Amino acid sequence: MVEVPLWGWFAFIGLILALLALDLGVFHRKAHVVEMKEAGLWVSFWVSLSLLFGVFLWYFEGHEAGLQYFTGYLIELSLSADNMFVFVLIFTAFVVPAQYQHRVLYYGILGALIMRGAMILGGAWLIARFHWILYLFGAFLVFTGLRMLLEREERQVDVENNIAIRIVSRFAPIVPRYYEQRFFVRIDGKRYATPLIVVLVLVELTDLMFAIDSIPAIFAVTRDPFIVFSSNVFAILGLRSMYFLLAGLVRRLAYLRYGLAFILSYIGVKMLVQDFYKIPTAVSLGIVIVTLAISIVVSLLLAERRLVRHHAEVTQANE
Repeated sequence: MVEVPLWGWFAFIGLILALLALDLGVFHRKAHVVEMKEAGLWVSFWVSLSLLFGVFLWYFEGHEAGLQYFTGYLIELSLSADNMFVFVLIFTAFVVPAQYQHRVLYYGILGALIMRGAMILGGAWLIARFHWILYLFGAFLVFTGLRMLLEREERQVDVENNIAIRIVSRFAPIVPRYYEQRFFVRIDGKRYATPLIVVLVLVELTDLMFAIDSIPAIFAVTRDPFIVFSSNVFAILGLRSMYFLLAGLVRRLAYLRYGLAFILSYIGVKMLVQDFYKIPTAVSLGIVIVTLAISIVVSLLLAERRLVRHHAEVTQANE
């Protein structure tokens, strides 16, 4: 268990909030399209910071704490890939201009940090008092993994009958168009909600649904609240920049879902048997890395083959 004093928690959270304030207040003060180069620099920054933090834990708290952090970080980051696919669907369905997407994801991350922090504290409290709940978490993860494996239909976003629209419309009428990157606007003295706040609420609800899977998953790796929270924070912070870098690629990762399904099922089994046999953290980290690598390589290879076959068919049809 990593012993972190209260001031250490506040210092860590303060550092994260300061970096986020610098991000929005300086680098993204004006709405603009996030290009590949800029996204790549931010991904490098957040990933480097995440790895340095893991090295810091490894050096000062021992190799087991470091392994737990890296395993949890990789699990949360890999599960976020499925989250990115849903973000693509949401932004496409609501026709969100590219220059406003960063603002939505920025505030979405702030909300995600608060929600996940509360869920982690709640999960740690439950596990400390009701050990048997680990079996429920494990069974839930196995069920989720099998459901993901057997799921055939591609997710869609229902714009007309969306829960986010119903939630926002209770507080303010919704105007049918965007007003730059504003969430609310006043027209003739009356306050209206723009579609951008609807998208933000939907992003928050999506992250909440994914957190229900990912939070129990990391408790199979470690029950240390600080490691769970810090690995979640760094995975979420890297997610936004990775979206802008990989949004076009994520649709090609058709078989990544099967890899994630296997990872969730494996973690669930690990949680179910840990009172009888403890699988070493290094083994879990290796399994996660190998599974992700195989699913990504297979997805890209088969996507390339489908693209070549499609070009061949088009060429033949035109001849």
